[in-house]
Amino acid sequence: MSAPTSERTDQKTSQQTTGAVSARKGGELVGEHGRTAIADTVVAKIAGMAASEVQGVYAMGAGMARAFGAVRERIPGVGRPNVAQGVAVEVGERQAAIDVDVIVEYGVSIPDLGDGIRRNVIEAVEKMCGLDVTEVNVNVGDIHLPGEESRESGEPAAPRVR
Repeated sequence: MSAPTSERTDQKTSQQTTGAVSARKGGELVGEHGRTAIADTVVAKIAGMAASEVQGVYAMGAGMARAFGAVRERIPGVGRPNVAQGVAVEVGERQAAIDVDVIVEYGVSIPDLGDGIRRNVIEAVEKMCGLDVTEVNVNVGDIHLPGEESRESGEPAAPRVR
């Protein structure tokens, strides 16, 4: 028969700790041959990419940060998107807490979207950084309505009457 739950958990834990990484100290992975430091901005970029991949997320960020990001993207030579826009992180010795600001597509279930964002962000950060994610707070700052593309792109709106 199978081993009791506690024995299986102990086996799983021992398998995970026998690799090259032996401990995490002060935001660094300490191994047999040295250490690897992970900057907060790295965690923020990973979380931002993971959140933006979820179906139903129209854009990342809220308010002025999004407005400045849109202006920055239009400047030639500088204009690349900031994947960490709308993401704030707190990184400790072994854990990370993440806040994500999003704009959602109209018609999407916001509770389901929040759950999907949490799942995707937790999986990506834990897999890529080895940090335990304690919480992912999702803040919905706006909703993207159908037909708003023409107003956002700067094109004049079609006349209402002829």
